[in-house]
Amino acid sequence: MMRPGMLAVAMALAAPACAPPASPRTMAGAAEPLNKRLSGDIVGVHDPVLIRAGGNYYVYSTGRRGAVIEARRSPDLVHWRRIAPPFATLPDWVGKQVPGAHGIWAPDIAKVGGTYRLYYAVSTFGSRHSAIGLATSKTLDPDDPDYGWHDHGMVVASSDADNFNAIDPNLVIAADGRQWLAFGSFWDGIKLVELDPATGLALYPDAKPIALARRPDKASDGAIEAPFIVRHGGWYWLFASDGFCCRGVKSTYHIVVGRSRAVTGPYRDRQGMPMLDGGGTLLLAAGQGDRFRGPGHSGFLHDRDGTDYLVYHAYDAANDGKPTLRIAKVEWSDGGWPKLGHRAAE
Repeated sequence: MMRPGMLAVAMALAAPACAPPASPRTMAGAAEPLNKRLSGDIVGVHDPVLIRAGGNYYVYSTGRRGAVIEARRSPDLVHWRRIAPPFATLPDWVGKQVPGAHGIWAPDIAKVGGTYRLYYAVSTFGSRHSAIGLATSKTLDPDDPDYGWHDHGMVVASSDADNFNAIDPNLVIAADGRQWLAFGSFWDGIKLVELDPATGLALYPDAKPIALARRPDKASDGAIEAPFIVRHGGWYWLFASDGFCCRGVKSTYHIVVGRSRAVTGPYRDRQGMPMLDGGGTLLLAAGQGDRFRGPGHSGFLHDRDGTDYLVYHAYDAANDGKPTLRIAKVEWSDGGWPKLGHRAAE
């Protein structure tokens, strides 16, 4: 993810030939927080999104260590291995639309019908010269004969003349079947555009994006980004990250949430303050003494057994502040609001 004046953080594992694994909730040792049990290739994960397909879980994240984009797989949500990424190089259109872009940031993954849609962002450091693209595949398993990503080009773009930044995409399918793309980082905050359900591209390319959330006070420097919208209990829940990432243990990232009866808003926090006015109920933050700092850029998975998970990255103070994969179980309070089953430090 990128923000003004900040540098961005910019094989195959065969699926076990056995029945799909039991839910992590039912496995031995499940009483211990999931984050304490995560193992394998979990270091270097930034801006993750999580999905389950077949008998495996997949995490896609911002490209690092020379990779355009990164992909990981786990049979049990605990043990993770890197697998071949969707792209080895950037699609051809990127160089023309966003000169200077070198990698893919903050992907989002969802299954629509029988196809997986991967939305991804490309940008240049510290600017609004950005774009969001779309690629599709019939399967996520690189070992499947039907595996192969097909790029469909640009969905939405921004320039330094716009008051928004076209990065951090999230696909939202509303209760009425209409499809939307939430996105945004700093400047005027989180935006929403409607998609063509048939193509996954913008339905009205020239339409002005709908505003969902912002940080209007000067002290915050407009620091809100990474939207993820979830339907639950008759509400749309907007998860977003406030503060600054990409500063290792000095990162001030934290996750906030608001809700609305309509996908288009208005989203309000638990006190009723609109997120367009800077509202947002704190969901997850780290303290000075916590090992994992700056938790943020969250994704959400509603698993097959009904368990909800929040995936995010945080910076490990015990490992030179490196971004690290974190996954927390989401519970819903008596008041209907989400809460996490353990603290970020765990």
